Amino acid sequence: MNGPSVLPHDPSWWFADAMRLEGEAAPALAGEITVDVAIVGGGYTGLWTALALKARKPSLSIALIEANLCGSGASGKNGGKVHGYWASLSGMSKNMGDDAALAVARAGAMAQDGLRAFATQAGRDVWWREAGDVRVSTSPAQDAKIATYVDAAKRLGVPDAARELTPAEVTAVCKSPVFRGGVMLSEGANVHPARLARALRKAVIEAGVQLYENSAMTGLDKGAPNRVRTAGGQIIAREVVLATNCELAALPQIWPHVTVFSSFAVMSEPAPGKLAAMGWLKDEGFSDMRMFVHYFRKTADGRVLMGSGSGPISYGGNTTEPYLRQDAASAARAERGLRRLLPGLKDVPIAKAWGGPIDVSADRLPFFKTLPGTRVHYASGYSGHGVNPTYIGGQCLASLVLGEKNMWTSLPLCTREVPRLPPEPLRVIGGRMIRRAIIACEEAEEQNRPAPPLAAMTATLPRLFGLRIGTR
Repeated sequence: MNGPSVLPHDPSWWFADAMRLEGEAAPALAGEITVDVAIVGGGYTGLWTALALKARKPSLSIALIEANLCGSGASGKNGGKVHGYWASLSGMSKNMGDDAALAVARAGAMAQDGLRAFATQAGRDVWWREAGDVRVSTSPAQDAKIATYVDAAKRLGVPDAARELTPAEVTAVCKSPVFRGGVMLSEGANVHPARLARALRKAVIEAGVQLYENSAMTGLDKGAPNRVRTAGGQIIAREVVLATNCELAALPQIWPHVTVFSSFAVMSEPAPGKLAAMGWLKDEGFSDMRMFVHYFRKTADGRVLMGSGSGPISYGGNTTEPYLRQDAASAARAERGLRRLLPGLKDVPIAKAWGGPIDVSADRLPFFKTLPGTRVHYASGYSGHGVNPTYIGGQCLASLVLGEKNMWTSLPLCTREVPRLPPEPLRVIGGRMIRRAIIACEEAEEQNRPAPPLAAMTATLPRLFGLRIGTR
């Protein structure tokens, strides 16, 4: 298969499904309003922030604007795999130290509890399923990575967070001829990401937040007070929260620390009988151990989503490039991943393919900060891992707005100095070259053949230069 059987395009399968249950959009902002807090962005981060602020200080007046419809961006496009940072202990420990790594992982566990409580509340049909998260090795080269998860958890005193699976134990979870050993991460759930976003939207409205959709921010005048401008009006607010995901990459305070990649996914047609024949009877989420990871999960109606984080890289943080959402080669890689990793689904048609940009930070962790000298706060760098961490982001941003010093603002996600990336054009030239090399190496490994020598050499460059992104 050279091209995908379905070309990628918006909306995602998730968002189209969620909107079947919806009514009309919220009104667009018209005229001038004055509030305590203005939130820009109606995805997970902005919505969680609004709810956290209302929970802590119900008297606050809050206005939230969204450029399109709430959940139509990354929040309604992702894989819907929900887990925190226990799988990242090894890397976080090397980059930040043991105590900081544990603090972030424990914050993720609190976020998981918060998500569970919200998603399972009566009347919310967001397809919450909780059965753990499985990382599988799919080539001999990936086998050694199993120990990094298990050893880090043992060394840091949390052995239950990651349990090694033998090949037989992996087969007992899901049969595939390419699955080898693996790791079971006890923290892991699946959710319908767009339905979650729309449920958050409803909760925000019920909490008394003024919501305006189809109201893109056209300008921000920072001051005392701040002015958030749109085509139809403006919001005057003492506090502003910028929760616009990749769009923030253009800010000079953020651009040195993030780059804009893209991720693509395909959704199969329902095939519950074939899933049963594979022994995939529960609701575990899966991913392989590639650097450009395949991530996959079941849905409540017996479909399988397969995603691939191997999409093109943007120049200069530009999020408007068509290839970030319409790259046929990236959709084809996701579909090939589905057929290779789950050959029991080789004849199941693809219902939908889609893609979109993701903001990847230099150390692959998000950061939540305040622009110096202002009352403008922001979240950036989720690195393709946003369902659970956006809850953390909401708590951190609410704390920054309220001027609270607490466990959230003391997290490294708020306090660390984020590493810098090379400037353009070195960043995009080097990033694209390394991306091609790593894809070539990982495809060769899966086919049990030597990697092309030039690709193998190029793939080592990030580590040689001490970078924490793009390393295998």
